[in-house]
Amino acid sequence: MSEDLERFGYKQELERSLRFGDLLVYGLIFMVPIAPFGIFGSVFQGSGGMVALAYIIGMIAMMFTANSYAQMSRAYPMAGSVYTYASRGIAAPVGFLAGWVIILDYVLVPGLLYLIASVATNSLVPAIPVWAWLIAFVVLNTVVNYLGIEMTARINKFMLVGELIVLAIYLIVGIIALANGKGHGFNLTPLYDSATFSWGLVFGAVSLAVLSFLGFDGISMLAEENKDSIRSIGRSMVAALLLAGTLFVVQTWVASLLVSDPGGLVADGDPDGTAFYDTARTAGGAWLAVLTALSTAVAWGFANSLVAQAATARLLYAMARDRKLPSFLARIHPTRKVPVNATFLVAGVSLVLGIAMSLKDDGIPVMTSLVNFGALAAFLVLHVSVVAHYVVRTRSRDWFRHLLCPIIGFAILLYVVVNANIAAQELGFVWLAIGVVILVISTLTGRKFAPADTSESETV
Repeated sequence: MSEDLERFGYKQELERSLRFGDLLVYGLIFMVPIAPFGIFGSVFQGSGGMVALAYIIGMIAMMFTANSYAQMSRAYPMAGSVYTYASRGIAAPVGFLAGWVIILDYVLVPGLLYLIASVATNSLVPAIPVWAWLIAFVVLNTVVNYLGIEMTARINKFMLVGELIVLAIYLIVGIIALANGKGHGFNLTPLYDSATFSWGLVFGAVSLAVLSFLGFDGISMLAEENKDSIRSIGRSMVAALLLAGTLFVVQTWVASLLVSDPGGLVADGDPDGTAFYDTARTAGGAWLAVLTALSTAVAWGFANSLVAQAATARLLYAMARDRKLPSFLARIHPTRKVPVNATFLVAGVSLVLGIAMSLKDDGIPVMTSLVNFGALAAFLVLHVSVVAHYVVRTRSRDWFRHLLCPIIGFAILLYVVVNANIAAQELGFVWLAIGVVILVISTLTGRKFAPADTSESETV
């Protein structure tokens, strides 16, 4: 598979050691099977209580996006994700802007995860301040990532098993509690509530629920470390999305039925982020509330942020390799075979952002909105890349995968972006405008934006 890179003007530097199972586990850990634990209250309020419906629509939208990732990963089996696909599928300047936008997602994600986990652990052990927890999480994950992708993959498997055990305990206890008359009994209101339903309301909530799905796309960052066939990248994305989406719908359905005051949660929101843990307390008592809160802290602060840091480092590596970012970020450790400088930079940025945002009352909501905007904007460019590469350039007649699916995925995501948080839209467009300015200045000063090589890609 090293020949695949050489066709595009690169040499194999990262170590190919990951198989389909490793990629699947990586994607599941990145999405976090218990991700709704941390944002359940916000999605419940935003959807008028129809949390399960918001997650179902989110999963459908992401399935179309997963198809586009699968198609482009086969055409261009390289690290860099949307940056690479847009650079080669559309044009190099578009690729730079796509990479610039997705940086907003990838660079902020580790810091956001570290902050959420640090706040959660501080609530359990108040004697240790948030900043101390944040430093501990950053240092631990940086060491693991430095040791190599195989070490990261092994730890991912242990963490995934732990998360699934906690989720199984919650679901079993929750279903038994509902059967015994606790909560509101079994009903369909988490899927459809005629008293609150509107498409604008639900799609606004989808923009929040999408945060739980972000991460399946991170699998594409490992294309140069995949030792199976090129198709493994796309297949692992689809499999991870289906498995995680099913778990999201089931757990939020049960949790919605255990909310003690649905009207109050819709009206007042969940400022402390404890709504899910309150449902655990209703179902099983204080021990289950503590277990779910602790598992959220570990999952977000260690497991999820571990793979997020790895994916972000590989995005910076890919852009630096193409001279879109400073060249020192393209350095690969001679024995560990990891982008060492990019890994350390992500750690430093995450530490600074995490501590800075911990001092703001709205730090977590602001970072969450920006992460979502960056991801959704990049996904929109991804869908365009599929059409541009396959339909326009290579004259593909696979209308379903190369035209219909990208158009539907684009339309759904565009509607979600339009209904997203206004502040996120404003800050996101400011970030995009900065990227445009950098692009214009670089173009005027004669800097080239072409990738290393423009050889024809695979189109099968």
